[in-house]
Amino acid sequence: MIIRQEQMVFLSQGCLGKFEKSMAEHLNRCFPDKCKALGEQGIQEVIRYGIKRAASHHITLERDVCKYIDLMFAFGREFDSNPDLPWASRILEDGSFKNATAKVDRLFDTAKLQKTAEAWSPLQ
Repeated sequence: MIIRQEQMVFLSQGCLGKFEKSMAEHLNRCFPDKCKALGEQGIQEVIRYGIKRAASHHITLERDVCKYIDLMFAFGREFDSNPDLPWASRILEDGSFKNATAKVDRLFDTAKLQKTAEAWSPLQ
Protein backbone atom coordinates (compact mmCIF):
# COMPACT_ATOMS: atom_id res chain seq x y z
CA MET A 1 0.00 0.00 0.00
CA ILE A 2 1.15 3.54 -0.74
CA ILE A 3 0.38 6.32 1.74
CA ARG A 4 -0.05 9.61 -0.14
CA GLN A 5 -0.88 13.01 1.28
CA GLU A 6 -4.24 13.08 -0.51
CA GLN A 7 -5.12 9.70 1.01
CA MET A 8 -4.35 10.64 4.60
CA VAL A 9 -7.93 11.60 5.49
CA PHE A 10 -9.34 8.35 4.15
CA LEU A 11 -6.59 6.23 5.58
CA SER A 12 -6.77 7.86 8.98
CA GLN A 13 -10.08 6.06 9.42
CA GLY A 14 -8.80 2.58 8.67
CA CYS A 15 -5.53 1.51 7.14
CA LEU A 16 -3.48 4.28 8.69
CA GLY A 17 -4.75 3.30 12.13
CA LYS A 18 -3.77 -0.31 11.48
CA PHE A 19 -0.35 0.75 10.27
CA GLU A 20 0.18 2.95 13.35
CA LYS A 21 -0.85 0.08 15.65
CA SER A 22 1.46 -2.45 13.99
CA MET A 23 4.26 0.13 13.89
CA ALA A 24 3.85 0.82 17.63
CA GLU A 25 4.03 -2.92 18.35
CA HIS A 26 7.15 -3.20 16.20
CA LEU A 27 8.82 -0.24 17.91
CA ASN A 28 8.01 -1.60 21.36
CA ARG A 29 9.73 -4.88 20.39
CA CYS A 30 12.76 -3.25 18.79
CA PHE A 31 13.23 -0.15 20.96
CA PRO A 32 11.64 -1.02 24.34
CA ASP A 33 13.58 1.52 26.41
CA LYS A 34 12.86 4.42 24.07
CA CYS A 35 9.21 3.42 23.83
CA LYS A 36 8.88 3.19 27.59
CA ALA A 37 10.34 6.69 27.92
CA LEU A 38 8.00 8.08 25.24
CA GLY A 39 4.81 6.42 26.44
CA GLU A 40 1.95 5.42 24.15
CA GLN A 41 1.01 8.93 23.12
CA GLY A 42 4.63 9.87 22.43
CA ILE A 43 5.11 6.78 20.27
CA GLN A 44 2.01 7.67 18.22
CA GLU A 45 3.27 11.23 17.77
CA VAL A 46 6.66 10.00 16.53
CA ILE A 47 4.99 7.54 14.15
CA ARG A 48 2.78 10.27 12.66
CA TYR A 49 5.74 12.62 12.40
CA GLY A 50 7.77 9.85 10.77
CA ILE A 51 5.06 9.19 8.19
CA LYS A 52 5.07 12.88 7.24
CA ARG A 53 8.88 13.13 7.16
CA ALA A 54 9.14 9.98 5.04
CA ALA A 55 6.51 11.33 2.65
CA SER A 56 8.51 14.55 2.31
CA HIS A 57 11.26 12.34 0.82
CA HIS A 58 8.72 10.52 -1.41
CA ILE A 59 8.87 7.44 0.82
CA THR A 60 5.34 6.09 1.01
CA LEU A 61 5.29 2.29 0.98
CA GLU A 62 4.54 0.80 4.41
CA ARG A 63 7.74 -1.26 4.51
CA ASP A 64 9.83 1.77 3.60
CA VAL A 65 8.05 4.05 6.07
CA CYS A 66 8.65 1.43 8.77
CA LYS A 67 12.38 1.43 8.05
CA TYR A 68 12.44 5.23 7.99
CA ILE A 69 10.80 5.39 11.43
CA ASP A 70 13.24 2.74 12.70
CA LEU A 71 16.05 5.06 11.63
CA MET A 72 14.40 7.92 13.51
CA PHE A 73 14.43 5.80 16.66
CA ALA A 74 18.02 4.69 16.12
CA PHE A 75 19.56 8.02 15.09
CA GLY A 76 17.14 10.67 16.30
CA ARG A 77 13.97 12.30 15.08
CA GLU A 78 15.79 14.66 12.74
CA PHE A 79 18.40 12.18 11.49
CA ASP A 80 17.60 13.14 7.89
CA SER A 81 18.83 16.70 8.40
CA ASN A 82 21.37 16.20 11.19
CA PRO A 83 24.73 17.68 10.11
CA ASP A 84 26.48 15.00 12.18
CA LEU A 85 24.91 12.35 9.91
CA PRO A 86 25.76 13.69 6.43
CA TRP A 87 25.36 10.25 4.86
CA ALA A 88 21.61 10.33 5.55
CA SER A 89 20.83 13.59 3.75
CA ARG A 90 23.24 12.68 0.96
CA ILE A 91 21.33 9.44 0.28
CA LEU A 92 17.90 11.06 0.66
CA GLU A 93 18.81 13.81 -1.79
CA ASP A 94 20.37 11.45 -4.34
CA GLY A 95 18.12 11.38 -7.40
CA SER A 96 19.82 8.41 -9.02
CA PHE A 97 17.84 5.69 -7.24
CA LYS A 98 15.31 3.85 -9.40
CA ASN A 99 12.65 4.13 -6.67
CA ALA A 100 12.10 5.03 -3.03
CA THR A 101 12.54 1.43 -1.88
CA ALA A 102 16.06 1.32 -3.33
CA LYS A 103 16.81 4.61 -1.57
CA VAL A 104 15.49 3.36 1.78
CA ASP A 105 17.40 0.11 1.43
CA ARG A 106 20.65 2.04 0.84
CA LEU A 107 19.82 4.35 3.74
CA PHE A 108 19.13 1.40 6.04
CA ASP A 109 22.26 -0.53 4.96
CA THR A 110 24.44 2.55 5.44
CA ALA A 111 22.86 3.18 8.84
CA LYS A 112 23.68 -0.37 9.95
CA LEU A 113 27.30 0.18 8.94
CA GLN A 114 27.35 3.45 10.90
CA LYS A 115 25.98 1.78 14.02
CA THR A 116 28.54 -1.02 13.70
CA ALA A 117 31.34 1.53 13.31
CA GLU A 118 30.09 3.41 16.38
CA ALA A 119 30.00 0.23 18.45
CA TRP A 120 33.63 -0.55 17.63
CA SER A 121 34.99 2.99 17.63
CA PRO A 122 38.15 3.31 19.77
CA LEU A 123 37.05 6.86 20.61
CA GLN A 124 34.10 5.69 22.69
